[in-house]
Amino acid sequence: MNGNGRDAGGPSAIERHEDHHITRGMGDRKQVEETADRIRDELMLTLAELDRRRERALDVRYHARQHRTELMTAGAALLTVVGLGVGYAIYRARHRDEILRRKRRKALSRAWEHPDRVASSAEQRPLGAELGRKLVLIFASALATAVARNAVVTLVPARRVPASAQGVDKNS
Repeated sequence: MNGNGRDAGGPSAIERHEDHHITRGMGDRKQVEETADRIRDELMLTLAELDRRRERALDVRYHARQHRTELMTAGAALLTVVGLGVGYAIYRARHRDEILRRKRRKALSRAWEHPDRVASSAEQRPLGAELGRKLVLIFASALATAVARNAVVTLVPARRVPASAQGVDKNS
C-alpha cells in the first residue's frame, strides 16, 4: 500500500468504518453523534476565542498599557503645540500696537506712491489680461458644471414610470 490507501498495482476496496481502528465497533449513528460533538466543541472554542479577542480589542486600558510610550510622546507633542500657540497669542496681544503701527505706515506709503489705489495693494492689470482671466474663469466654471452634471446623471438612477401608469393615457 502507498500512503493513500491504495496498492501500487491498482485500486483496492474502500475500507469500511467498522474495520478502521478509530471507529471500530461504532455504528453509523454513534459515529455521526461523536463527529457532531467534536465539531460543536471546536465551534465553542472558536466562539470563545473570538469573544476574548473582541474584549481585548475594545479594552482601552489594555491598549493604553501596550502603547504607553506612543501616548506619552503624542501628549508631549500636543502640549508643546498648545504651549507654542498660547505663547504666540500672548506675543501678538502684547505687540498688537506695534503691528498696527507697521500696517498703517505701509498703507500710508502705498497711498503716497499710488493715490489712485489707496484701498488695495494690487497692481492694475491691462484690459486684455483682465478679459483673458475672466474668459478662462467662465470656461472653467462651464466645464466644472458639465462635469458635475455628467457625474450626477451617471450616479443617480433615472426615475422609472410605474407599470400601472404606463398604459394609462391622460388625455382620454
